[in-house]
Amino acid sequence: MRVLKVVQSYYPFLERGGPVVKVRALARGLSRRGHEITVLTADLGRARRASEGLHFERSVWGWRVQEDGVEAFYLPTFGHYRSITFNPSARHFCKEVLGRFDVVHFYGLYDLLGPSASRFCRERRIPYVIEPMGMYRPIDRSFRLKRLWHRTIGKAHLRHAARIIATSELERDDLVEQSVPAGKIVVRYNGIDIDCSGPAPRPGDFRAKWKIASDEPMILFVSRLIPRKGADLLIEAFSKVCSDRGKLVIAGPEGEAGYVDYLRKCAAENGVESQVIFAGAVYDSEKRAMYSDATVFVLPSRYENFANVVAEAIACNVPVIVSDTCGISSLVAGKAGLVIPPDRNSLLANLDMLLHDHVLWRKLKAGCGKVAAQLSWEALSGEMESIYADVLSRTKGSDDAQGSAQRIAVGNVTH
Repeated sequence: MRVLKVVQSYYPFLERGGPVVKVRALARGLSRRGHEITVLTADLGRARRASEGLHFERSVWGWRVQEDGVEAFYLPTFGHYRSITFNPSARHFCKEVLGRFDVVHFYGLYDLLGPSASRFCRERRIPYVIEPMGMYRPIDRSFRLKRLWHRTIGKAHLRHAARIIATSELERDDLVEQSVPAGKIVVRYNGIDIDCSGPAPRPGDFRAKWKIASDEPMILFVSRLIPRKGADLLIEAFSKVCSDRGKLVIAGPEGEAGYVDYLRKCAAENGVESQVIFAGAVYDSEKRAMYSDATVFVLPSRYENFANVVAEAIACNVPVIVSDTCGISSLVAGKAGLVIPPDRNSLLANLDMLLHDHVLWRKLKAGCGKVAAQLSWEALSGEMESIYADVLSRTKGSDDAQGSAQRIAVGNVTH
């Protein structure tokens, strides 16, 4: 199959969050299965990424990178509004190249790139699927603009998708509540977005860097830092459970201006300012070392369509506490962690229990491997291959039926 993946941001722009890694992992997995995979994305600052080891070549539509059998085109960006970019050359790319693909996969919503390309898909009768990545229901900000997007350029974009891909049962149910036809939705989990294939990090490397004692509890929170993720709830619970001993590491890029300052204020008001470490964005081997040194991973998010960081922690054998409003919770419960409502009292009680009930902690740590095995990108690439094949077979059947109807109509007119 020849597959085009369209996404607003792609590797190496890791600060844009988990989707960057997800799209790359699926693209490479499908390429290894023998498919021709191309990624269309926006150039978010190629010059700043010279150290990433990627070789950018000039192309008619901007820049081109060939990596592990995947071809990626980075379109020139002429202005942006928050995460929305303006890429005029997308139109020329679609006019000249789109026709050679069998199926197109769009990731995310609320951009201009997806609706622009899907219009050409409809004109050329190329089937496409959309993976909202938890964005379908506006939950963070710019609610009016997001509703406007749904009523205007997003309307046809979503209506004509052959499939809508949910990354958990929770997201599937949410999509149905938002009036997406249940028959259009298919569930495909996210995989583990951390490379565990290399040499294991030396125990204690991350703790040594941040001066955390080897016998001190280390509570870890990793995410893009925005209010929805619940870091404020965790700081308050941590202050009650670990008031005398322990460190809370909060890692991830700031997703909303001023929010890190707000979290620092929360730590100070709760009397744990010296015990809370803001590690910033952490990647690659340092990220793996951070997980490996953690005692417990906590994500009390108020909503996550999946929660990739929880899968990463589990892959590194760290017991987790996750809210029941995270899509991955159905895989976690009682196996690799505790699932709780996203409120202060539940978080406080369960964090206290997991830190002090050593039998429970060892049981959940032992269960991490089985959960991680279900989230291999190789297996999930196979699921994605099956979804594409099903879409193509149904499209071909529909086209054949339409062709037969047209031939019958012509025949009736002739006779």
